[in-house]
Amino acid sequence: MNRQALDYLKDWRDRPSRKPLVIRGARQVGKSHLVRQFAASSFLDLLEINLELNKQVLPYFEKESPAEILKLLGLHFDLPAKEGTTLLFLDEIQAAPHLLAKLRYFYEKLPGLHVIAAGSLLDFVLEEHTFSMPVGRIEYLYLGPMTFREFLAATGHQDLSSFLDAFTMDQDLPAPLHGKLTDLFKQYLIVGGMPESVRVFSESGSYRDCDRVKQSILATYVDDFSKYGARVNHELLSTVFRALPNATGRITKYTQISRDFRSQEIARALRMLSLARICYPVHRSSCEGIPLGATVNAKKMKLLLLDVGLLTAASGLSMASIESATDLLLVNSGSITEQFVGQHLLYRQEPYREPELHFWTREQPSSNAEIDYAISVGMHVIGVEVKSGTTGSLRSLNQFMLEKKYPLAVRFNLDRPSVCQSVGRMPAGDAYNYTLLSLPCYMVEQVDRLVAERLHPSSTA
Repeated sequence: MNRQALDYLKDWRDRPSRKPLVIRGARQVGKSHLVRQFAASSFLDLLEINLELNKQVLPYFEKESPAEILKLLGLHFDLPAKEGTTLLFLDEIQAAPHLLAKLRYFYEKLPGLHVIAAGSLLDFVLEEHTFSMPVGRIEYLYLGPMTFREFLAATGHQDLSSFLDAFTMDQDLPAPLHGKLTDLFKQYLIVGGMPESVRVFSESGSYRDCDRVKQSILATYVDDFSKYGARVNHELLSTVFRALPNATGRITKYTQISRDFRSQEIARALRMLSLARICYPVHRSSCEGIPLGATVNAKKMKLLLLDVGLLTAASGLSMASIESATDLLLVNSGSITEQFVGQHLLYRQEPYREPELHFWTREQPSSNAEIDYAISVGMHVIGVEVKSGTTGSLRSLNQFMLEKKYPLAVRFNLDRPSVCQSVGRMPAGDAYNYTLLSLPCYMVEQVDRLVAERLHPSSTA
C-alpha cells in the first residue's frame, strides 16, 4: 500500500531547510498510515502522540523549551527522543489546535527534529483559529485518496503501473492490454481509492467487503457532523450530504439540492463539507491564461465528491452495473467517469499545493457551451472533455478551442490512445483547428507528461 506521497516525505526528510509538516486531508485517506510507513522506511524512531487519546501530555507543551518538551515526551512514552533519529508525530492535532503555534519553536530551536502533524477536520481549525499561526515556519502536504496507479500497485499490477508511466503516444497499445486496463479501471470505480477499501479488496477480492468499508466511512462522515459545532444545523448538513451523489459533476444550483433551505444556508453547508474535504468545489474560470484561478467566478461551480468509490457506494452502484454498461455515460449520467478524472486532476500537482480544479462555460443565447475541466501544463491552458464511452460530440470543446485559440486539447474516454488534428467549422461557419490528444481514462495520471511531449517534442525526446 505504498503512496506516492512517501517519495515526497523522503525528500522532505533530507532537506536542510526542513520545516514541521502538517498533513491535510479528509478522514480515512491514510494520513496516519503514511506517517508510520515513512518512519519505518526511513529508520526513524516514531514518537506518535494521538492528542485525542493522550490529553494528559498537553501540560508538557506548556514548557518554553522545545528540547525540554521533547525530553518529557520521551520519558512519558519510554522512547529516548533526539534530533536526527526521532520523528515526532502529533496526530489528531485538531484536538489541541493551539499546538500548531508551537510548531514554529521546534523549527527554530530544534531544526534537526523531524516533526509531522495531522488531524481530521483540521481545515476548520486553520480557517477560524484564534492563535497566531506560525506563518513561514511550517509547510503543508495535501493527501487525497489512492490514485489508480497506487491501486494497481496495491492489487498486484505494479508492472502495468510502470508501463503507463513509460507509455508514449508513438507506441501501439494492443487491444487485449487496453481491455485489461479498462477492466481494472472499472474495478477502481467500485473499489475507489480509500485505503481501507483498497486493502480489503487486495486481500479478499470481494466487492461486498469493499462496500461494507465504504458505507462505514460514509456513516463516519455523518457522525462527524456533531464536531462541526454550531456552524450549521445537522439536518441541513445531512440533506446536502445526501444530495452530493446526484450533484457531482454538474453546475450546482442550490434549488436542486434542497428547496427547504435558503441558498445562503446551503452554501454554508457546502463550505463545511468542503472544509472537511468530503467534497470539492470546481470553479468556473474564463481561461484567458494562467493562473486559471485568477479569473474565477465564485458563483459558478461544480462539485466533486472526495472519492469515486464513495460516490458509487452512495449511489448504490455495483460492479455488475458497471460491467454490464456498454456506455458508462448511461451510469449515473456520466458523473462516475467525470468524478474519476476530476479527483485525479485535483491532486495531479505537487503535494504541497492546495488542490484546485476549474471548468469553462459560455452562456449565450442558442450557443451555450461547457467543457468539463481546464488545467494548465506549463504555460499552456488545456481544455479537457470527459466522455464515458468511446464516442461523443465535442461541440463545446470545439467552441472553446475556436474562441481561445489554444493549440491542444485533451479528451478522456474508453478508447485506446490517439492523437489527431481536429479541423472543422461550427454551425455559424467559424473554423477551428487544433491538436486533439485522446486518452483512455486510466491514463489520467500521465496527462501532463503526454501533453508536454506533444507541445514540446524536441525537449522531451
